[in-house]
Amino acid sequence: MTVTAMQSTTAGLTPANAAEASVAFAPAASEFTLDNGLHVVVIPDRRAPVVTHMIWYKVGAADEVPGESGIAHFLEHLMFKGTTNYPGDTFSQEIARLGGTQNAFTSYDYTAYFQRIAVQHLPLMMQMEADRMSNLTLAEDEVASERNVVLEERASRVDNDPSAQMRESYSATFYQNHPYGVPIIGWGHEIEELTREIALAFYARYYTPENAILVVAGDVDEEGVRELAEETYGTIPPREGAVTERRRPREPEPVAERRVELRDPRIAQAIVQMGYLAPSYTLNDDPRLPPALDVLSHYLGDGTTSRLYRHFVIEQRSAAAIGAYYNGASLDHGGLYIFAYPAQGTSTDDLEAAVQAEIATFLQEGISEQEVERAKRNLVAQTVFAQDSQSSLARIFGASLAVGEALEDVQQWPARIAEVTAEEVMRAARAVIQPHRVVVGVQHPAEGPAEMPAN
Repeated sequence: MTVTAMQSTTAGLTPANAAEASVAFAPAASEFTLDNGLHVVVIPDRRAPVVTHMIWYKVGAADEVPGESGIAHFLEHLMFKGTTNYPGDTFSQEIARLGGTQNAFTSYDYTAYFQRIAVQHLPLMMQMEADRMSNLTLAEDEVASERNVVLEERASRVDNDPSAQMRESYSATFYQNHPYGVPIIGWGHEIEELTREIALAFYARYYTPENAILVVAGDVDEEGVRELAEETYGTIPPREGAVTERRRPREPEPVAERRVELRDPRIAQAIVQMGYLAPSYTLNDDPRLPPALDVLSHYLGDGTTSRLYRHFVIEQRSAAAIGAYYNGASLDHGGLYIFAYPAQGTSTDDLEAAVQAEIATFLQEGISEQEVERAKRNLVAQTVFAQDSQSSLARIFGASLAVGEALEDVQQWPARIAEVTAEEVMRAARAVIQPHRVVVGVQHPAEGPAEMPAN
């Protein structure tokens, strides 16, 4: 079943007035908590008789025990191997029979499972997913077979892809102490050691109602979802021994520039990347910094009207593409990143130096209030348009709450962006973008045998 996204302005929002309006994001969204601790979020969306049903577990790759990398992702695979009540692939077959779609994903901070289906089938989806929270069965041969599937996935997506190897090496260099530097899929030699017992122990520790968030978006209301949730998920007791407190190593303040470079004949396009450790919306000493970093990254490198794109692609013609983004939606420290693809005739060294020089100029000259207002309007408008996608709405709320934000934090995000000033943008920029804090990554096309990653 497919729901076509509509570029609607029914809320009266346009890029020109969105920031000033300080609108709430999905203002009709509401929440409640069941007696067993399950946090439930309901996002009414009456435009079509469909519903997106998502269960988010507050556990991801960064919560893994050292030496067991990849277990969060591996368990995600195993969750499709059947339960006592829906053995084998009955779960997937039933969704397909009803015309729905489903998938799952694992991140560093959470693991989520979702279905999109006609609203009349929501009770069955909740029953089946609640069953999967309690009654997973794993046969030894299925675990062994699925482990090979994951190893093949890693081989095809990482081991045989130099750009993916570069990304993996860059993350391991960027995070010196925090588990965000360990790949979500896991290191190959550690995936090989994952067992049925390890998977079931991880399942018992984390897949519990008190460690989960249910997000239901679509043709529903809170009362109806509450009744169904109590009948299904509400019958699951909190699990003894479950782990709901998240303790992770903290990333230290960077003190020296770091670099990682990869040369490989299979690389078709050189890329220069610069990243800076940055506070997130959840972990910060100043709650004004994350929204200011959002505005900063949008101004610097989000789209063809951004400062870096205009300078390097349109005016200087030294880059084929360039951009910037801020990852602030994480449980622990995120990052501010700039990436650039050199144009023909420009070396990576020259482009890196030029980008550093342009950033230094920006830090010295600052940003005008007019430029900040323009960036805020475009940034908020982009996000407001996301409300036109039911699944995007569910995903934004689920991801934000899974890393510790509150429902009101998400709803009031446009207002927080609207309050950002030019002074705050420069304060955030000067706090984060410092030469001794940069982590540079460069990948080069190369002739001859591939070199090993620098990390």
